[in-house]
Amino acid sequence: MFTEENIRELLEFRTEQQVLSVYLNTDPTLGSADAYRPRLRGMLKDVELALDVETIEHFIDFEYDWSGNKGVALFSCSGDDFFRSYTFSVPLRDRVRISDRPYVKPLADLLDFYGGYGLALVDKIDSKLYYFHLGQILDEKEYAGENIRRTKRGGGSQAPGRRGGTAGQTNYNEEVVDRNIKESAEISARFFADHNVRRVIIGGTEENVTAFRGHLPKSWQSLVVGSFPISKTATQDEIKERALQVGKEAEHHKQTKLVQTIVTSEAKGRQAVINLEDTLNAVHDGRIQTLVIRDGYKAPGFRCQGCGYLTTENLSACPFCSNKFERIQDAVELAVRRVMRDGGEVEVLHNVEEQKDFGQVGALLRY
Repeated sequence: MFTEENIRELLEFRTEQQVLSVYLNTDPTLGSADAYRPRLRGMLKDVELALDVETIEHFIDFEYDWSGNKGVALFSCSGDDFFRSYTFSVPLRDRVRISDRPYVKPLADLLDFYGGYGLALVDKIDSKLYYFHLGQILDEKEYAGENIRRTKRGGGSQAPGRRGGTAGQTNYNEEVVDRNIKESAEISARFFADHNVRRVIIGGTEENVTAFRGHLPKSWQSLVVGSFPISKTATQDEIKERALQVGKEAEHHKQTKLVQTIVTSEAKGRQAVINLEDTLNAVHDGRIQTLVIRDGYKAPGFRCQGCGYLTTENLSACPFCSNKFERIQDAVELAVRRVMRDGGEVEVLHNVEEQKDFGQVGALLRY
């Protein structure tokens, strides 16, 4: 499982050598291993890091588990005897990058889009809880509440409140249902907290979902991103597919609102930036709360060889430490690394409509 600790290691890795980073889509619905291997060789044919290419091809040919995985990320630096591989249950876009550090921008995207989901399937008696991370169900738990008393239909008194049972019986059953759902919500909150869940999805009838959400602590209510109806007999694959779809829709809605917030805040001079140079300045100052970039956006720039200051301008000397600059191929990638290392969030926009005044990059600021 790919974790925050894994990406932290990649962010902190430093070398005087070059690192070969490879992302390979291995979705079995799009082809077999025999189709992916030659595609990988084609991706690497112009890479002049022979030992790293050999290491990666050997891993794919002899060590990679093709069953169930849809993507793999590989990082190799033979000069420092460094190699890491991470498999994923969600597809990745094919990419090859060579730099003085691992290329992590796609991982930031994955963690943002697929990381840290909690799912609760609820009814009047019991519930099932799931923890999703990067397309995998990593933990699950069941809660069994008190059974509801059933009464026979028909034959009951026609007096008010006595059709098919007594008013007292009905009230008792309602109390049992409320108690079951309340206890389920309490157990769910502890389950979500144990897994550091960032987003919550609820499955069940509209009535049960509403009752369950109402019993969640307010801090968890605010993390509910959606709900859906589903049968108790649904398979894990069906549950996972439905939950991921709801999550994608919620993420798209959130990103659209985020861009609107950045544009509005920047226009009012309230802790937001909407161009690359201003964003890089905020990165250097450690002011980024949420960095927002469009998927696939790259931009060359310059990096100070002393303090690491990033800029799009070809300056003769760094305004902070007076050292010289070096030209870099992708200033956006380095900005992503800095923000993640400083504890900020990174949002990679997918299919979010173009909005006036927002181009490829922007950010909400801490101050």
